[in-house]
Amino acid sequence: MFLFIGGPEIFIVLLLVVMLFGADKIPEIARGLAKGINQVKNATNDIKKEINNSAVNNGLDLDVTKDIKETVKDVKSSIDEVTGPIKRMK
Repeated sequence: MFLFIGGPEIFIVLLLVVMLFGADKIPEIARGLAKGINQVKNATNDIKKEINNSAVNNGLDLDVTKDIKETVKDVKSSIDEVTGPIKRMK
């Protein structure tokens, strides 16, 4: 199931698209949608690069997430050490 739409609903939507635009226009529409999606993807990648570049240029630490993941991993292992015997008693 894709976005709460089943097979029959997708078939009806495709049938309506063919009826409205015609079979010859569908490839043009698909190309236009693909170009739009690629432009949005490129724009988001450019924004991410700009944010990372400005963070690096301003001396901000980008490895914060690594530190957080390591801390979470340490806490998880210490919890497992404490709860290990409790889990085995079941």
